[in-house]
Amino acid sequence: MTAPEHVAIIMDGNGRWAKQRGLPRTMGHRRAVETVRQTVRTAGDLGIKYLTLFAFSSENWRRPEAEVTDLLGLLKAFIRSDLAELHRQNVRIRVIGDRVNLRSDILKLLLEAEETTKANTALTLVIAFNYGSRDEIARAMMSLAKDVEEGRLRSQDITAALIDARLDTAGIPDPDLIIRTSGEERLSNFLLWQAAYSEFVFLPEYWPDFSRELFLSALEKFASRDRRFGGLSAQAAAVNT
Repeated sequence: MTAPEHVAIIMDGNGRWAKQRGLPRTMGHRRAVETVRQTVRTAGDLGIKYLTLFAFSSENWRRPEAEVTDLLGLLKAFIRSDLAELHRQNVRIRVIGDRVNLRSDILKLLLEAEETTKANTALTLVIAFNYGSRDEIARAMMSLAKDVEEGRLRSQDITAALIDARLDTAGIPDPDLIIRTSGEERLSNFLLWQAAYSEFVFLPEYWPDFSRELFLSALEKFASRDRRFGGLSAQAAAVNT
């Protein structure tokens, strides 16, 4: 089985996992961190080049303050405890999402993670933090509009490739496969532009229960898909030649 180049995951169901066990929601988030570690290891073992994790959406600020504080604390703890090991494993970290008005302590850690690992060449771990796809696209459009307004760009010269280059994911290939846990079947404002030709696998299991075996199962489903990118399948193309 050939691994896809880029896998993106919507890590969903931490709170429901905890509720099912009579635990506070924060315990679901804490268990989820270990699942992240395991998933990064598996992606590296399989030769996946890019792994994008939807860690914290721009809408997550609406959650109860105590839960947001715990989530931010877990992010800080993960970077502090795992950055050195990820660096040793030749993992490069990229962070996507709006960085304006982020708390200085959080921003400093994210920038440190990117700077420390920028020359690494194995797996690229893309952390979507304070990320919302509509916001990302709007920021890209504002950047292009400013260039048009100031005479650096003609509006008729705007192309899909130029828009790509202004997105947070510039330089990162579009995801081949998007996995979502917890049984929900929607994108939830995640990589809307980049998912144009992505394959989707929706799993009923909650994120804390996402295992190496479930990851491999999702990859097997991906491998069975016939990706046509708007054209004919290989079999249909052969019939029509």
